[in-house]
Amino acid sequence: MGILYEPISLQTWGILAAVLLGLMAFSELGRTSKWGGLFLFLALPIGLTALVWPTTAALGNEHGTGTWFVWVKTYSALAGCLWFMAIRYIPYLQDKKWALALPAIILAVNILEACIRDFEVYSFGLWEGGYVDHLWMMSGPWNIMNGIAGLLNIVAISGWLGIYVTRDVNKDMIWPDQIWAWILAYDLWNFAYVYNCIADHSIYAGAVLLLACTIPAFLIKKGAWLQYRAHTLGLWTMFVMTFPMFADKIAPVQTTHDPRAFFWVSFVALMANIALVAWHGYRIVKYKRNPLRDEIYAGTKEHAETSADRQHPVLA
Repeated sequence: MGILYEPISLQTWGILAAVLLGLMAFSELGRTSKWGGLFLFLALPIGLTALVWPTTAALGNEHGTGTWFVWVKTYSALAGCLWFMAIRYIPYLQDKKWALALPAIILAVNILEACIRDFEVYSFGLWEGGYVDHLWMMSGPWNIMNGIAGLLNIVAISGWLGIYVTRDVNKDMIWPDQIWAWILAYDLWNFAYVYNCIADHSIYAGAVLLLACTIPAFLIKKGAWLQYRAHTLGLWTMFVMTFPMFADKIAPVQTTHDPRAFFWVSFVALMANIALVAWHGYRIVKYKRNPLRDEIYAGTKEHAETSADRQHPVLA
């Protein structure tokens, strides 16, 4: 894997593929079955919270899952899954501005949590690298660059009043304004975040997890990226809280701990998000659109394709 990771064995490649396919399969179960979703994102975490996580994710454990960030990330991801299900299955919510704004708020809060963590890692002053909560990390300018990239990504969130639910049996939550450029910029930022903050878990929590939501969002159900992201993130965080030794002992993939890798990963993420915000701003000015109300990318081919099934006009 060159500058990013130490050599990966064929067996580990197989495990990576299995994790990817497993996340996609269980995400599809949550997408295509209401009862499957309620089991995965409500009943199962309640049981794990009561019986498993107090032991496997205990404060200060040797695998790094016993931190405030992991617990907050897990429950915020699950809250997103449940709220998106509420929008999908409760018609009353589908034409309420406050209900449609919540997916954007949940998304922005999740990004902001990670930005704060990047800035926090910089504040640790681990210029040569070191362990915090049993996780290896290295402080540097990349933390600042990527924290800024995440904040820019939040700025480019738009068009939530155009969210709608499809008329087919799956009742997918579609967000037409969440176009490929935003998804790409998000993926680059998020990979850089996990590389910076949980480096030796980043191939799973970064590359594999992002592929698990991005692949189906382009190949299975376009416009449903946020739904896929919530599902796969919720599934992964529950998995690592339950089996915290997986990425450390069972199938570890270590980064090279090379400062150049940290720099370039975050630099690319920052440039991508600067470009995204520039394009976003250009369309706002050119088409005189309100980023808090309007769909910024209405009129593009991708937006037209993903909004074709919408029954009602965008809420004003």
